[in-house]
Amino acid sequence: MEWFNKKVLITGAGGFIGSHLVEHLVRKGAIVRAFVRYNSRNNWGLLDLLPKDILDNLEIFLGDIQDPQIVKKAVKGSEIVFHLASLIAIPYSYIAPMSFVNTNVLGTLHIMEACLQEGVERVIHTSTSEVYGTAKYVPIDEDHPLQGQSPYSASKIGADKVAESYYYSFNLPVAIIRPFNTYGPRQSARAIIPTIITQLLTNNKLKLGNLSAKRDLNYIDDTVEGFLKVATVSKAIGETINIGSNTEISIEELAYKIMYIMNKKVPITIEETRKRPSDSEVWRLKADNRKAKKLLDWEPKFSLDNGLKHTIKWIKNHIDIYKSHIYNL
Repeated sequence: MEWFNKKVLITGAGGFIGSHLVEHLVRKGAIVRAFVRYNSRNNWGLLDLLPKDILDNLEIFLGDIQDPQIVKKAVKGSEIVFHLASLIAIPYSYIAPMSFVNTNVLGTLHIMEACLQEGVERVIHTSTSEVYGTAKYVPIDEDHPLQGQSPYSASKIGADKVAESYYYSFNLPVAIIRPFNTYGPRQSARAIIPTIITQLLTNNKLKLGNLSAKRDLNYIDDTVEGFLKVATVSKAIGETINIGSNTEISIEELAYKIMYIMNKKVPITIEETRKRPSDSEVWRLKADNRKAKKLLDWEPKFSLDNGLKHTIKWIKNHIDIYKSHIYNL
């Protein structure tokens, strides 16, 4: 697919992955409409950190995906829709589960219906590795059972199934991308890697939750490349595709790796408030990425060490936007 002058809508454009996808597509010459949740402060989320040359070539659309009329206006005229808008903070999902259902499930329904009515060429729906829950086997392939071990993961399973149903029921050209844990510049301290880095930059101790859980970590540029591949490869339509590295690392190993790269050694303190309920914890996530390799010709290019170095440098230069003294839900 030639991205130049392609009309693209990105929901959740003010988020971590969304803002990077916006930046990549604008640089490729796409006509990008960035759907950002309305607020009276005219805050565009992480898009506010993008260079001026990107923002000058971007249409900002303010609204809420819980409003079907607003969603229809946002989708109108789009050829490709990347649907990333979602509530994603697992700890907050224990507090406000209804918000997750309304945003993630009903919001996805509104997107799919609007795309169907507008005759969109392709819809890329964003899933998450959290839908698998604790691995019953590794590496985790796309046929692994889905387990709603948190209100967040349950809402994303519901959203995935809504997207899938529009493919089977109405022939909507939907592809589901399922990224494993993504990290990189601009990520909030809700995620583990910025949490570790920001604390190491500002404190003499490290407060963490469960150290034994293992994750499959992927640098943001690799994940964005996965999105672009899913949008351009015709065989991706109707498929769910893992985007992951087929490797895993425990949180404890990750913490010591980051300490080594930053040349700073501090004690680790376990805080119970940072742990998930025991039955809700996802202990292992390790992607089977053979499908992505076969269908998309995609595989990660960044090593964990290189990705961490890029991320540490960026956070160090933007430490003022973080509140490292507060546990970020």
